[in-house]
Amino acid sequence: MIQITLPDGSKRPFEAAVTVQDVAASIGPGLAKSALAGKVDGKLVDTSFTIDRDVNLEIVTEKHPDALEVIRHSTAHLLAQATQRLFPDTQVTIGPVVDNGFYYDFARKTAFTPEDLDKIEAEMKKIAAEGMPVTRSVMQRDEAVQFFRGKGEQYKAEIIESIPSNEDLSLYAQGEFIDLCRGPHVPNTNKLKAFKLMKVAGAYWRGDAKNEMLQRVYGTAWLNDKDLKAYLTQLEEAEKRDHRKIGKAMDLFHLQEEAPGLIFWHPKGWSIWQVVEQYMRKVYRDNGYQEVRCPQILDKSLWEKTGHWENYRENMFTTGSENRDYAVKPMNCPGHVMIYNHGLHSYKELPIRYGEFGACHRNEPSGALHGILRVRGFTQDDGHIFCLESQIESEVTAFHRQAMQVYTDFGFSDIALKIALRPEKRIGSDEVWDRAEEALRSALRACGVEWQELPGEGAFYGPKIEYHMRDSIGRAWQVGTMQVDFFMPGRLGAEYVGEDSSRHTPVMLHRAIVGSLERFIGVLIEHHAGNFPAWLAPVQAVVMNITDAQADYVREVAQTLVKQGFRVEADLRNEKIGYKIREHTLQKVPYLLVVGDRERDNGAVSVRVRTGEDLGSMSVEEFAVRLTDECRRG
Repeated sequence: MIQITLPDGSKRPFEAAVTVQDVAASIGPGLAKSALAGKVDGKLVDTSFTIDRDVNLEIVTEKHPDALEVIRHSTAHLLAQATQRLFPDTQVTIGPVVDNGFYYDFARKTAFTPEDLDKIEAEMKKIAAEGMPVTRSVMQRDEAVQFFRGKGEQYKAEIIESIPSNEDLSLYAQGEFIDLCRGPHVPNTNKLKAFKLMKVAGAYWRGDAKNEMLQRVYGTAWLNDKDLKAYLTQLEEAEKRDHRKIGKAMDLFHLQEEAPGLIFWHPKGWSIWQVVEQYMRKVYRDNGYQEVRCPQILDKSLWEKTGHWENYRENMFTTGSENRDYAVKPMNCPGHVMIYNHGLHSYKELPIRYGEFGACHRNEPSGALHGILRVRGFTQDDGHIFCLESQIESEVTAFHRQAMQVYTDFGFSDIALKIALRPEKRIGSDEVWDRAEEALRSALRACGVEWQELPGEGAFYGPKIEYHMRDSIGRAWQVGTMQVDFFMPGRLGAEYVGEDSSRHTPVMLHRAIVGSLERFIGVLIEHHAGNFPAWLAPVQAVVMNITDAQADYVREVAQTLVKQGFRVEADLRNEKIGYKIREHTLQKVPYLLVVGDRERDNGAVSVRVRTGEDLGSMSVEEFAVRLTDECRRG
């Protein structure tokens, strides 16, 4: 007798082995029809998977959180099948799921054109409508090599040859198409209802620039046409909000080939930077952090002690002098430990909190660089807390409150929390990792919030809480982190004198709220589409004259507001007032102050906002109060 436990806790007995599809059918015909896959003891499987023992089972339908992964995985095979139908000389290589979709790498002498993608997509829809069953089979490795070589699939055969010879391989077939794949897949192509091919890009075979260049076709797939349309609309809106375009239009920054992955900040962009930095500096100050500053390069020996030289070296810029090797710091933590070590500390002093706007450099691949969102040189609102293990929960809960307030102030209200757990490549014992991971869970429980867990995605030295904020068009951005580190303090000799008068190693908490300031500003640009709230705007108001007769008064008004701490400019150009208003509206300036003879004579300004609303005439003092109040609310 086999006992199958369902998500609601109910149990279903079966006298013999059954498939996932059989179990779904036993529950009801509706579930059997909508089943896409199964999840047996936490592992995704096909609906044809045979269950021959007691298990926990979830039936994956469109409502299940794993449904999209299965749909997208299967749609990648649909793409490959359609491509080989239309272009038989094409070899398939790999086709994984990625964020919001999938891709497949193809080997073909002729480049795909946009018209080719249209044809392939139409063929994919045809195959989906044909309702082909998707079946799984198993083949021995050597047999699979010969099978794919016989089909002319040299790349696929090479992949299989790299697999141990004693392993059996799973293959999936639909109609005339068959491919090596771990699965799972939908049971029938008619389950694939909403997809679109997006673009073609180049990709080296196995990611190695020494190998052949393949053609990578990207696509997106969703559960239904409504979700697909919403995603495509989001992409259109994202294109309008691209921080690189807005940055150029508003004259905020630029990048150039002589400094790949590094940013040239223009005055207006640096103004935004300073607002963000000074805001975060106040967060430091208000929450008991002492601001510090550490060197940019540190000796190789220090990075060997921390484990970075062994585990992170490929991402570090290195240099040398007088027969010594150095690394440009990719992170600030070792420097903060050095400051902590410059003196003897008592347990009564803990927690000690250091904060730094620390400039870091990481050797990111050139293909991964993206505007100011992915760079090689960046500055973090970085902080480290040295504390007792018993203080972890209170420090993490305090940090959580700080982070949530910051995100609210910058205009983000939808924040998801995730805990990244131990990776395969790590330092330290499982017992220590158990304590570190449980400390984060305990802190979030104390905050009364929900979180998702990400197995294998922690740093090599400790687990972390990640803060993912959703922007105004629904995209999620990972920003803040809180990491527990039981290892680095000990590796670098950090100690405190305990209540027992003996030496102990403190716990180190790595924390950042906005993370990389460069990336955070890029997100802010796209979130607000450049229409920053007044407290963030690089120019908060522009004072404009109608004729030369008001020029002196315009200078006086602008200077008065600047002396009060506002970012205000005067526009005295010999242009029509309509032209000036239009130009500064395009520059997304929150307030446009127009001055004619009447305003000059009355000591007033005519106030317009960038949305076109006319607020009428008010005194300079009244406007200053209004702007002050708006910045305070922001």
